[in-house]
Amino acid sequence: MNRAIPIFAGLLAIAVPLSLLAGRVWLDPASTPNAALILAELRLPRAVLAIVVGAGLGASGAAMQGYLRNPLADPGLFGIAPGAALGAVAALWFGYAAAPYLLPAFALVGAGGAMALLAAIAGRTGGIALFTLAGLMVASLAGALTALAISMAPNAFAMSEIVMWLNGALTDRSWRDVWVAAPLVALGIVVLARAGTALDALTLGEPVARSLGVDTNRLLWLLIAGVGLTVGASVAVAGIIGFVGLIVPHLVRPLTDRRPSQLILPSALAGALLVLVADSAVRVLPLVTELRLGIALSLLGAPFFLWLLLRMRRGLA
Repeated sequence: MNRAIPIFAGLLAIAVPLSLLAGRVWLDPASTPNAALILAELRLPRAVLAIVVGAGLGASGAAMQGYLRNPLADPGLFGIAPGAALGAVAALWFGYAAAPYLLPAFALVGAGGAMALLAAIAGRTGGIALFTLAGLMVASLAGALTALAISMAPNAFAMSEIVMWLNGALTDRSWRDVWVAAPLVALGIVVLARAGTALDALTLGEPVARSLGVDTNRLLWLLIAGVGLTVGASVAVAGIIGFVGLIVPHLVRPLTDRRPSQLILPSALAGALLVLVADSAVRVLPLVTELRLGIALSLLGAPFFLWLLLRMRRGLA
């Protein structure tokens, strides 16, 4: 049995009730007025959404690192997260964000467009090098168009909304956002898990994987679909939350036999735990306004990335 699964599941079971009580004002269910309403309509959907978003980002990060055989790979490399962000920015730019479901719908359309473009460029060959370059091109294009939208925002309010949304947060999210993201993320994790055996074979190299019967084109499509669903849905409801897919597989890997297939589900649990704990932490920090979750995880992820680079450098010396 994969021992990482019960470890992170147990930690998650401890973190969930603590996150429901944590906040600028700590909740006492016995004495706080309207405690049941606050829990059911404010804190519980936020906690569930943190779990959903973190699980999707963690699983996609593990799958990407397995496919690219690169411990520094991150879901943003696919260009799907920037594509989803571009879609959401378009909704904010045109003033559609106030309408129910329109902002997530635009973000999912953006993610789907990035997936389609990525598949059109790299889907025929299935080569990892071409796929990586295609992902970087899609990410650069989506980033440039997002910057253009910000610079041409129709008013200062729209520009502020775009910038704040891109920083990523779970503030003021509701059950509606959970119903949007949860089914798509769950489906994406199932797709990525189905690719696990092929990812194990790929660790031996593409020629060996093909000789073992792995259809690399099918594997590429599974990765595009799985990462598109998990990352696209996460960005659609929470904005850009980076570094989760980079950090989590490194926390999980020492607890497994290091095969990609054994990393995906534990990484989903560890990602859920990381985002839930980080979201609880930003709520209790004594600041004038709540620190955006995307900023907090970037402050954590950037030093972690630097540590990985230094460790790899020492290994090559």
